[in-house]
Amino acid sequence: MTKRRTSRGLVAGLLGLAIVAGTADAAAPPPDQLSGRLIVTLKADARAGDASARTARAAASPRAASEVLEAVAAKAGISRVGDVVGRLRAAAVRPPAGTSPAQAAEALRADPRVARVEVERRAQLRFEPNDPGVTQTDQRAGDGRVVQWWLGEQGFPGAWDIARGQDARVAVIDSGVDANHPDLAGKVLASADFDDTPGNGGPLVDENGHGTHVSTLACGTPDNQVGIAGAGFACGLLVAKSDLTDTSVANSILWAVENRADAIVMSFGTTGQMPAATPVVEAIDAAANAGVVMVAAAADEPVEEQGDPANVLQPTGSGPDLEANKGLSITAAQADGVRAPFAGRGSQISLSAYGTYLSRSGDGLLSGFPGNTTDLDQGSVLGDPPCECRVTFAGDRRYAYLQGTSMSVPVVAGAAALIKRLNPDLSGSDVVKLLKQTARRAGPGWEPELGWGILDAGTALVAARDADRRPPASAARGPRRAVRSRSFTLRWNGKDQAPIGVHRSGIQSYEVWRAANGRPARRLFTTRSTKRKLKVQPGSRYAFFTVAVDRDGNREATPAQPDVTVRVARQQRRR
Repeated sequence: MTKRRTSRGLVAGLLGLAIVAGTADAAAPPPDQLSGRLIVTLKADARAGDASARTARAAASPRAASEVLEAVAAKAGISRVGDVVGRLRAAAVRPPAGTSPAQAAEALRADPRVARVEVERRAQLRFEPNDPGVTQTDQRAGDGRVVQWWLGEQGFPGAWDIARGQDARVAVIDSGVDANHPDLAGKVLASADFDDTPGNGGPLVDENGHGTHVSTLACGTPDNQVGIAGAGFACGLLVAKSDLTDTSVANSILWAVENRADAIVMSFGTTGQMPAATPVVEAIDAAANAGVVMVAAAADEPVEEQGDPANVLQPTGSGPDLEANKGLSITAAQADGVRAPFAGRGSQISLSAYGTYLSRSGDGLLSGFPGNTTDLDQGSVLGDPPCECRVTFAGDRRYAYLQGTSMSVPVVAGAAALIKRLNPDLSGSDVVKLLKQTARRAGPGWEPELGWGILDAGTALVAARDADRRPPASAARGPRRAVRSRSFTLRWNGKDQAPIGVHRSGIQSYEVWRAANGRPARRLFTTRSTKRKLKVQPGSRYAFFTVAVDRDGNREATPAQPDVTVRVARQQRRR
């Protein structure tokens, strides 16, 4: 069997893990808060009372606009003008006591100088969980950044405003987890042991430490005033403990598929000197066909061969191809926006995510660590030194700083799980492509250092929210009795559909189809209206159905049965 790649020699010969020591799914947002004021915007040529003495340029100046706004408000019976944005010819006004906002708006709109009147809202600060990792300054960084600086840098607060990952399932194929860790309490949905190493415990015991660290980065319990917040927020874990042999990896992937994983974390890899084993490739294909988003670690060396499973998900030469979307091969970026010097590069790279601060000793990402003494604490039997990565954080010693491509992978998987649960109409390939398209990058397109760029979860969730992939539904209706004239009015209606939290694009048009006297149906016309008067022949029988198409191009499937059947009497009533 293929020997799995070790990471910088830290645990060589042990696990070969890619590290370097150191309700509905969408969050139901509350309604917008209102300030109690109205925003009045003037027309470009709006002038105060003495219009003849002012030029158009003077009228558009901030000072002149302020005077006009005062005059407009006074005319509408509003004596108090609030914040003025003179350069934009706009101001906030508060309706006087006894006048409703609707009445004040009507009075303002009646003034010919007014272009529009809007209700003023008050924005809220983006959601920020109360975990110490989010709120406390990282003393190691020395620049005022919070411990989990990578959350904000990759847009997770904005992503969590859109979706919280409820019911999302992230599978982690790794060294198991410490299920008693306070950031993983209640997070394990299912577990399985594919590790044949003698003496190792079950999947809820982590002798190495890597699995707990990676799992907490993906789904650590947020907003509980403990430790850190995981990227996937409310996601649950499917823990597959593996010895990382080919058959173990293949079994773990298939188990994750059977347990309805949304994303799979694979923070390990081979050297790539041998082709990927057939069972691994076939398991990956099965997961891709099931719509699972697979995320694998690139090498923890600055090489162009990433080894499998990364090179199966993103084969050589396919990185620049936006449509090559079996999965994601992730390299590590550091806080200054460049590839970490230890991380893989080249045409097998899909995109990147932060995996360290500045690649110095102890500069990794903080995450959970087992309570027991781990292989990483002790060093390997082959002479690798102890990692010295464990720290006491917020009074708890079950945390550690580790850096590597391993740390980048669960963050991307967490974002993928948020997307999958927000918009289940997106396929796994859709999610992979969307993550590439929305990644933050210095220039256009793909490049070998960071692939398509650094993960931007906030932008990705916005794009997923706007991706309407569900076709609309429509139905025609007509008279229930036989038609006794040479025409009748056919009516229809429709509704665009989308998962809760996803923006509906709206119906663009309707196709109206007719089958006459048992012949095959043909399209009569395409229209945006919802009714039309149609001519009919005496003694005929017609079947009608409609097909709606929305603005995103989703087309309703042709119904198995017509929506309505209309029979026309032989004897026509004279009109």
